Amino acid sequence: MAAEPTLPGENVITVLGATGQQGNSVVTALLRAGWHVRAVVRDLHTVRAREAAAAGAQTVVGDFTDRVSLRAAFDGAYGVFSVQPSSGQPGSAVTDDDEVAYGVSVADIAHSVGVAHLVYSSAIAAGDTVTGIGHFDTKSRIESHIAEIGIASTIVRPASFMEILMLPGMGLAHGRLSFLMRAEQAMQFIAVADIGSIVAEVFGAPTEFLGRAVDIAGDAMTGTRAAQLLSDAVGRPISYERMSPEVLAGNAVLGRLAEAVDNGRLAGHADLPALRTRFPFLHRFDLWLAGPGAYSIGDALRTGD
Repeated sequence: MAAEPTLPGENVITVLGATGQQGNSVVTALLRAGWHVRAVVRDLHTVRAREAAAAGAQTVVGDFTDRVSLRAAFDGAYGVFSVQPSSGQPGSAVTDDDEVAYGVSVADIAHSVGVAHLVYSSAIAAGDTVTGIGHFDTKSRIESHIAEIGIASTIVRPASFMEILMLPGMGLAHGRLSFLMRAEQAMQFIAVADIGSIVAEVFGAPTEFLGRAVDIAGDAMTGTRAAQLLSDAVGRPISYERMSPEVLAGNAVLGRLAEAVDNGRLAGHADLPALRTRFPFLHRFDLWLAGPGAYSIGDALRTGD
């Protein structure tokens, strides 16, 4: 087990996916905590890559298919934050096997160069049993490999992102919210920025978190409650309806996701009271709507389905 870093500013954390939602939040939180951050990007000239560099991160070019670039990015780093493009993202060209190969490669290379702490971002529905949902079972396979090779690691399993409720297809531009949970069924959510803050805490306290898998969430809401909080935030009525049976029947992935909510797997079982005690910065949905989510609300209200 690695010793507690006494001088975080003298240590380097390599962050994969640094221009994506999670990776960007991790870069921001680690810099705020005083770490040296090595942000792995595919293109040094994108807006987010330039922003990361301007904030103080060292940006380096790397690609999941290029093991040489990953080895160079990990060399000399104390820790690595691992997140991969998901096969479950709409329009993604990444297959289930691609995602697993990327996660396995990251773990193997990090282990081979002596990284002291790997933090892998999985998903709240991942774990020991098969879900039948490709982009969750990929993460379970990566988790299993990390355990098998014995690298010092922590698994964080985020709940569904609060940001997903702001996507155009959720219906806010038309005065309604439509998602996977039933109107009176609670489902857990987390703000993406809070994932970064939790990861920074995990890297800063290895003796507390090494060897653990932690489900993380910031709030739990029924569909009705989410719509009410949105109504309060925008000053107009927002109703809630679960995605229609026709939509769920017509899309195999959405249908399986709804089943995983119904059986509790995707609804989430994170210990919210314990998490809020350990991570008091966690956003409840109403506070997120009034703060980091305010821009997302405005954008969602202006965007039709």
